[in-house]
Amino acid sequence: MRTRRARAEDFLELVERGRRGRLKLYIGFAAGVGKTYRMLEEAHALKKRGVDVVLGFVEPHGRPETLALVEGLEVVPRKAFTYRDVTVEEMDLDAVLARKPQVAIVDELAHTNVPLCRNAKRYQDVQELLAAGINVIGAFNVQHLESLNDLVERATGVTVRETLPDSFLKSADQVVNLDLAVEDLHERLRTGKIYAPEKVTHALESFFKQENLSTLRELALREVAESLDRATLGQQARAGEELPAKGGGWGRVMVALSSYPPRAATLLRRGSRMAGRLNTDWFVVYVETPGEAPHLIDAEAQRHLLANIEKAKELGAEVVRLRAKQPVEALLDFARSHGVGHIIVGRSHQPWWRRLLGRAADVRLLREGTGFDIHVVAFDAPGEEHRP
Repeated sequence: MRTRRARAEDFLELVERGRRGRLKLYIGFAAGVGKTYRMLEEAHALKKRGVDVVLGFVEPHGRPETLALVEGLEVVPRKAFTYRDVTVEEMDLDAVLARKPQVAIVDELAHTNVPLCRNAKRYQDVQELLAAGINVIGAFNVQHLESLNDLVERATGVTVRETLPDSFLKSADQVVNLDLAVEDLHERLRTGKIYAPEKVTHALESFFKQENLSTLRELALREVAESLDRATLGQQARAGEELPAKGGGWGRVMVALSSYPPRAATLLRRGSRMAGRLNTDWFVVYVETPGEAPHLIDAEAQRHLLANIEKAKELGAEVVRLRAKQPVEALLDFARSHGVGHIIVGRSHQPWWRRLLGRAADVRLLREGTGFDIHVVAFDAPGEEHRP
């Protein structure tokens, strides 16, 4: 059997293919702050410097100022998909990959693709571009971050359906916050620079209310500040500098997950936020009891468990599956051996008599978890009626 001698060019090609692209993200707190406009300005600046840049997907929303900036830039035509008798245009991922520019501009990263696309979400398309060595400049609004979903809904009353995982933001090489005074954004809205005139009044009375925008602006500023902190630590690590111990050396976060928690997403987002603020690692730990073996729990519970585990990984957690007869003891043993300082658990919905006798998991953790900060998450808003 003959083997072909490897040429230097073959190896170089492998090396080139292995180089990941760089990711730059523009974050805003609402539509109209200028994310797309700034990306297009940067695209023109790069082109003038001789960089091969294309528009993979840009959504001008009919705004004249933004549309004017598209002129003079190469646009990769969108791909039309017909789904349920409706034609939808999406970014042509394969066309961008085949074109292989140095930089691709991709807008609205939290967008959900039509089911006929290879990837469910646009940010996953971007991950493919990065893996192929294409640098990407992209944008999204802060309310689309998965870990902020509950907080945004509580603060604004708006349920954000399209989200992207915090791990995607954390993977960015550069993050830019496009800040704008709320009063200036309102002025842009009233003068028709964001939405058509007939939509302005409704927008001002709903999502664009002063208190909503102020909350979202604060969240955006905080997210970018945390991203800068992470970037600084990364630079220090690459320079060989000694880094501060994460979480004070004893501050890791652990989320205790049951086999079928009805509000697991809330617990996972809480864990992600806390770990981000503490700049520490975090775990999602599921204890499988003898009665919860895969062949014993029903298909629906197993489906939810797998979905929750996948969500935890998206949010950047290390998922651990333990087997034990006593979940509380197993959770505490794991926490002690892995430098956990904070344990997050949902409020138990077990019968009142088990809580009274101290047998519910959250009660036992509070009683036996000496030395840990135990965070019991109540899913019902204050004042809501709750029946055992």
